[in-house]
Amino acid sequence: MADSRVIADQLLIGLGGAENIIDVEKCMTRLRVGVRDQDRVDVAALRAIAGVLAALPGDNCQIVLGPGLVDRVAIDVESALSAARAEGSAASSAAQLADKGAAIRQQNKQRNNTPVKNALRRISNIFVPLIPALIACGLIAGINGILTNLATSGQVPWLATLSPIFSVMASGFFALLAVFVAMNAAKEFGGTPIIGGVIGGIIVAPGVANIVVWGQQLAPGQGGVLGAMAAAILGAYVERWARRWAPDVLALFIVPTLTVLIAGLAALFLLMPAAGWVSIQIGIGATWLLSTAGVFAGFVLGGLFLPLVMTGLHQTLTPIHTTLIEQVGYTTLLPVLAMGGAGQIGAAIAVFFRLRRNTSIGRTIKSALPAGFLGVGEPLIYGVTLPLGRPFITACIGGAFGGAVIGLFDQLGYTVGAIAIGASDVSLFPLLQGSQGWGAAALGYACGLIVAYTVGFFATWFFGFTRDQLVRLNTEDTIDAGLVPADETPAGAEDPADQIPTLAGAHYRS
Repeated sequence: MADSRVIADQLLIGLGGAENIIDVEKCMTRLRVGVRDQDRVDVAALRAIAGVLAALPGDNCQIVLGPGLVDRVAIDVESALSAARAEGSAASSAAQLADKGAAIRQQNKQRNNTPVKNALRRISNIFVPLIPALIACGLIAGINGILTNLATSGQVPWLATLSPIFSVMASGFFALLAVFVAMNAAKEFGGTPIIGGVIGGIIVAPGVANIVVWGQQLAPGQGGVLGAMAAAILGAYVERWARRWAPDVLALFIVPTLTVLIAGLAALFLLMPAAGWVSIQIGIGATWLLSTAGVFAGFVLGGLFLPLVMTGLHQTLTPIHTTLIEQVGYTTLLPVLAMGGAGQIGAAIAVFFRLRRNTSIGRTIKSALPAGFLGVGEPLIYGVTLPLGRPFITACIGGAFGGAVIGLFDQLGYTVGAIAIGASDVSLFPLLQGSQGWGAAALGYACGLIVAYTVGFFATWFFGFTRDQLVRLNTEDTIDAGLVPADETPAGAEDPADQIPTLAGAHYRS
C-alpha cells in the first residue's frame, strides 16, 4: 500500500511549497489544488511521484491518484499544510497572506461561477456521497438474486432461509433513498439536513396513499428522488428565510415547523404530482428510445460518455438512473454509457503496445488499468488518453460501437439494465438485470464490452498516433515522468469542465 504521508510531502514540494497552495479539494479519484503561481509548480516532479497517475497543470492543478488513495493523501496534505503554515507564520505577515489568498480565491471563484458549473457541482454534491451505499446495496441485491435462483431451482434449498435476510439488507436503503437525497439536498442548499430528511420522509410515508390531490390519489414515493430533491431545496430556502426574521427566543419552534409545513404541503400538492409525471416521462422516453432506435441511440450515448465524464456532465444523469431504478427496477442507460469506459480500456491497451519503449506511459497504464476494469475511468482519462489527444477520440469510437451493440439487444427486446449505479465495466455484471432475466442481460453486456474493447484497441492502433508522434513518444526519455511532452503540455488546464476536446485538438493537440 502506498505511503500517503510520503506522497503528501512530495506533492507539497512539487506544488511549490505550502505558501503556494490556496486550497485543496478532492473528488473520487483526484485532488484539485489551487495554486498562486503556476511557474513554481514542478509538473515533472509531480508526475514522477510513485502513486501519482497523472498531473495536469493550471491554477487548479489536477493530481490523479485513484480511488481510496486520494482520500488518504487528501488528509495528509491538509495536515502537512497546517504544519507547514504554522511553522512559517512567524516569518510572514498573516494578514498579508490572508488578504492575498482571499483575493486569489475570489478570482478563481468568479472565473468558475457560471450557472452550468454551479448546477453540476450541486447535483454532484447531492448524489456522489450516496454512490458507495448504492453499490453496496446493489451488489447485495445481486447476490440475493443468485441465492434465490439456486433456492427455487431446488439445487440448494436451504438458501431460501438466507434470501429474506439479504433482501432486507439490499432494500432498506432503496426504500429510504428519497430521505437520504433530501438530507443531502438540504445540506447543499444551506438548510438543516435532518429537516430535509423529514421532508423526504413525507414523500415515502405510507399514509400518503390516503391523500387525494387534484382528483388523483397519491402513492408513497411518488416523484421519487426528483420530488424529494425539489422539496428539500424548497425547504432549505424557506428555512433560511425564516431564520432571518424569527426572534431568537422563538426560532427553535418557528423555523423548523414553518419549514416542514410549507415544504411538506408543496411536496404533497405540487412537487409529488409534477415530479411523478416527469419520472413517468423519463421512463417512457428511455424505454421508447432504446426499443425503437436502440442501435443509433446506443452509438451516440456510448460515444459521448467519456466527454460527459471529463466535463462532469455525467452527474446530471444520476437522478435519471435512480428514477428508472425506482420505476422498473433497473436503469437501461447505465450499461450503454459504461461502454465508454470499455472503449477507453481498449484504447489504453493499444497505447501500451504501440509505445512499448515509453516506460513512463507503460507504468501509468499498468497502474490505471485495474481501476478501469473495475469501472473507475478517470485515471485513464487524465493519465493516458486525454493528454495524448487522438487516443481519447478513438476510445470514444470504441464506446460508441459497444453502445450500439447494447442498443441492438434493447431494440430486439432483450433489455440490458442495471439495478444500481456506481459500478461499470466488469464490476457491473453482478448488478445486471433485464426484461429476459440476468442471463440475457449479461450476454448482451458481455457482447458490448468485447466490441468496445476491440474497436477501441484497433481504432487506437491504426488511427491513434501520427507517424511523428510514434517516433517522438516511443522512447524512454521523451516524457518527464508523465504523458505530455514539454512543448505539448496544455497551458492553463484547470477544472475538467473547462477541458472539452475537439476533433481538431483545440485543447490537447494530437
